Amino acid sequence: MTTTATTILRVYDDATPHAPLVETTDGERIASELRAIGVRFERWAAGAELPRGASQDAVIAAYRSSIDRLIDECGYQAVDVIRLERGNPNAAELRKKFLDEHRHSEDEVRFFVEGKGAFYLHAGDRVYQTVCVRGDLISVPAGTTHWFDMGPDPEFTAIRLFITPEGWVADFTGNPIAARFPKLDA
Repeated sequence: MTTTATTILRVYDDATPHAPLVETTDGERIASELRAIGVRFERWAAGAELPRGASQDAVIAAYRSSIDRLIDECGYQAVDVIRLERGNPNAAELRKKFLDEHRHSEDEVRFFVEGKGAFYLHAGDRVYQTVCVRGDLISVPAGTTHWFDMGPDPEFTAIRLFITPEGWVADFTGNPIAARFPKLDA
């Protein structure tokens, strides 16, 4: 998997989903805008080339030093990998699972080591669409309403960290807001 994609942040008023108030690819500006709502965003080195079909253990081994740094800093205890390659027969079902607004009981941390995906963070009357690509680390604070779009034919690998595996369980809000916003492929 290789990508030439660029990280993008679009900030919308939650009532006007097709007219971004902010659009930027500048990493420092992205980090600043997200920090203002309590979200950690950093660009890290993601230089390991993973073979097609690389196992979770192989991905974790390739990025062990980065994972250990986060574990030491934040106390995470659960680490896993979500990896989808193009043509996955379950792509539509997996995509749908995360497209509704939800929150988690603890921080949701993702380190993208291949491909891309879009986090939509709903904070106050704003929606922050953050298209994350290889090398992006994003940490969504516990309780932050959000949704995730991996696109119609996803291709990405992300390392996920939580304090406990139960922290991954989504608490859906029932708010239909996600359906109004442009998808990753738009």
